[in-house]
Amino acid sequence: MTSDGSPIELPEPLDVIAVGAHPDDVEIAIGGTVASLARQGYRVGIVDLTDGEPTPGSPGPEVRLEEARVAAEILGAAVRVTLDLPNRKLFDCFEARVELAKVFRRYRPRLVLGIAGKTPMASPDHWQASQITDAGIFYSRLSKWDDQFDGLPVHVIEKQLWYPLGLRSLESPGGSGSFVVDISETIDLKLQSVRAYRTQFPPEKDRVFRLVEGQNRYLGSSAGFEAGELLICPTPLGVTDVMRAVLT
Repeated sequence: MTSDGSPIELPEPLDVIAVGAHPDDVEIAIGGTVASLARQGYRVGIVDLTDGEPTPGSPGPEVRLEEARVAAEILGAAVRVTLDLPNRKLFDCFEARVELAKVFRRYRPRLVLGIAGKTPMASPDHWQASQITDAGIFYSRLSKWDDQFDGLPVHVIEKQLWYPLGLRSLESPGGSGSFVVDISETIDLKLQSVRAYRTQFPPEKDRVFRLVEGQNRYLGSSAGFEAGELLICPTPLGVTDVMRAVLT
């Protein structure tokens, strides 16, 4: 309800929201999964906690945001939201948790994908984003706290998955179970979406694309696919049909 008691108009709900610290995090880590979900008919949204600015290669936030818009369009994402949290100074705090929980309450996803753990030698914003996402999922379902969430209705998110972003790490972040998503049909879209960030990945950084594609080819081949992305479930995954689960 709004302050005058009238109902809040909400947009069409999303099936999935993927959360990153900066524009390009989601594309680099799980762009193929986002594109695959969109192709399957699911409504997928991307939330960037910051606009990624300032950054050495970009002339300003307007350019970076346009790159993000193009990248989301390539992947088929239905919605992209950029929160007004500070790049390079991102910290897990009450205000950040509330801002993300508002997005969850507004778009009402069934599944949220968030960063898994730390990324050594890379931005510490990633670890903070991981904690903010975990807390935002919890805050989304808390009742008797309407004043903190602009009157947006309580929303219970059914499932959470983590995605690793540390491209140079050989260790998988902890969790109750990990699995590889087949992105054989969408790896090209993923790489196109990353290339949309021209200010971040000029020709002299072409090694990034070799690193991303090489990792996806390796993950995919480990599961019998041409290319794949790793997702981690923080709670045990249950199956009712063992044969279907392991043979399809």
